[in-house]
Amino acid sequence: MVQPAEHIKSISEYYFSVKLAEVARMNAEGKDVISLGVGAPDRMPSEETIRTLCETAQRPDTHAYQPYTGIPELRRAFAQWYGRIYHVELAEDEVLPLIGSKEGVLHISMAFLNFGDGVLIPDPGYPTYSSVSGLLRANVIPYDLLEDNNWEPDFEALEKMDLSNVKLMWVNYPNMPTGANASVELFEKLVEFGKKHSIIICHDNPYSFILNDKPMSILSVPGAKDICIELNSLSKSHNMSGWRMGMLASNPQFVKWVLRAKSNIDSGQFKPMQLAAIAALSNTDEWHTGMNKLYAERRVWAEKIMDQLQCSYDKRQVGLFVWGKLPDDAPDSKTFVDNILYNARVFITPGAIFGKNGDRFIRISLGSPVEKLEEAYKRVERCLSAYLNK
Repeated sequence: MVQPAEHIKSISEYYFSVKLAEVARMNAEGKDVISLGVGAPDRMPSEETIRTLCETAQRPDTHAYQPYTGIPELRRAFAQWYGRIYHVELAEDEVLPLIGSKEGVLHISMAFLNFGDGVLIPDPGYPTYSSVSGLLRANVIPYDLLEDNNWEPDFEALEKMDLSNVKLMWVNYPNMPTGANASVELFEKLVEFGKKHSIIICHDNPYSFILNDKPMSILSVPGAKDICIELNSLSKSHNMSGWRMGMLASNPQFVKWVLRAKSNIDSGQFKPMQLAAIAALSNTDEWHTGMNKLYAERRVWAEKIMDQLQCSYDKRQVGLFVWGKLPDDAPDSKTFVDNILYNARVFITPGAIFGKNGDRFIRISLGSPVEKLEEAYKRVERCLSAYLNK
């Protein structure tokens, strides 16, 4: 009997792939589920971005294969963006455009991991870090992020681990799912740790624009390029999740090695999309301020839902979500979330999908309009009232 490869057997279908299919079936049955799960912006990119796409797509010179490194203009635009926003100087050969930063997780892993190499994965953390490492037969080594430590790595605990075969360490700030922000001190510790143990620090940085007054890059730390790779994306910050426009930045040698993997997998990106991304990178401060005003209004209702569910949360968290801790008498997060889905027809993300340290938490996305969040609040309220009046 034909069997899949062992690395396919070792991973599961992505949680949202399965759960959103269930939500779609419920909607087809007329149950009208409000989804507060996936962190996908629901607004349009800027007008200039759309206009550039439409105009350049009508040109006869924009439909051929494009360079594997992206067009030079896009690399320069990403470098200028990093200089303006993060105060990081990047040369053109230190930038590599990607078909989304999620794909970049795979490219980086393919470029650096041998069979059995160790990868430090945050718990809680983005599930793709673990699944991609598993696909490449690497050794997944979780490290704890705990609320008591502001969701930062415990470097004393890391130093006690056997790090002899560890090649990569994934980090992500502003953190998903917890909303914890980074500090210069944390980035400095990560760079020092990476250099000390020859571990490449892979920093995933897609949330730094959302409800965050001070966007930061780990590459702003002196010497960080020697040991760090940073992923970034226009998905969340520029309302372009479906466009799959991302990038990575590092030293030229790391970029070349990642390009070896990438150039054997894709054939570049549609040129009008690259030109539109350049326009997006020039969005005004006012455009981003307007988006953050909208997210702040949504967050008020997300926090109201958390209060209603008797969940505690940190009001200092940033990013596209609100991360809340379940009350002590609540069941595990998947059971808790399913109860809300089936009884209130509201879908919330269980923290358990991000690791064992997330099991007593839930996450609400700010990717739905205030009207939907307010309706979700009312549905949960009716559900809770019916339960209490039994």
